[in-house]
Amino acid sequence: MARAQGARSQLAVAFETVYGTAPASGYTRLPFASSTLSAEQPLLSSELLGYGRDPLAPVKDAITADGDLTIPIDAEAFGFWLKAAFGAPVTTGTAPGPYTHEFRSGGWTLPSMAVEVAMPEIPRFAMYSGVMVNQLSWTMQRSGLLTASAQLVAQGETVVSTSQAGTLADLDLIRFGHFNGAITRNGTALGNVISAQITYANNLDRIETIRADGMIDGADPSIAALTGQIELRFADMVLMNQAIAGGPCELEFAYTLTSGESLTFTAHAVYLPRPRVEISGPQGIQASFDWQAAKAASPARMATITLVNNTEEY
Repeated sequence: MARAQGARSQLAVAFETVYGTAPASGYTRLPFASSTLSAEQPLLSSELLGYGRDPLAPVKDAITADGDLTIPIDAEAFGFWLKAAFGAPVTTGTAPGPYTHEFRSGGWTLPSMAVEVAMPEIPRFAMYSGVMVNQLSWTMQRSGLLTASAQLVAQGETVVSTSQAGTLADLDLIRFGHFNGAITRNGTALGNVISAQITYANNLDRIETIRADGMIDGADPSIAALTGQIELRFADMVLMNQAIAGGPCELEFAYTLTSGESLTFTAHAVYLPRPRVEISGPQGIQASFDWQAAKAASPARMATITLVNNTEEY
């Protein structure tokens, strides 16, 4: 008897034309490291009295379909998640490439996806429709594998024994690494940084109406948030002086490969809190800045993400 193994699982993704309606074709296989995307329906214990000490049968509660994906930050597949988080990009370039895709924050309409998680041994093919990205986050550091976490909200789950995604398109896996990363502040390299954490949240508002199928009606984007943390060795007063003054700066988090692919995440107006500076021993002193981004005057948005690769369209 076959047993399900993560090594044989697959993730297929396609953007929907109509929210909650999974397309019949056009799916792309995307890489992932782990997934908690699933539907869940808890049971409500009976509160009724008068039938003895043994409880009566429980009642089913509402269905929730959501979860997290751990995905690599790469030059091609990551564009799908950027489109889901920010909307369709403005793309420039001519065949055969490279192409420059510019994703911008602030859009009122976000696309939804159909995501199939396959466990072919069982067989179990779970199709999640109406999938939207609620949050996208990752950490920059000196070493290790560079991955991001995508927090997803789905309308519902349909489980069948055969794939509904058809023939899958494949992308070249060209991964960025921590070694390819750089951070700049107002165009100047920011030194002494130990780690940097970036989180973009759409703060989706689930429309939980009464329906016979138990699904939600949709997930509407609310006020977005771009936050993070910079941990650095205390070597100068650059960030501290900004925190005391209270003004914004522009932070740019970038990855560049020698083959020409690049990913640049720019927060146009970043505000820093005044942190506590502690001396905990003879080693170097560190400071942690929990930053927040806001809409800038020019350009009139909070963030711009530029992805350069050989993919013509997302």
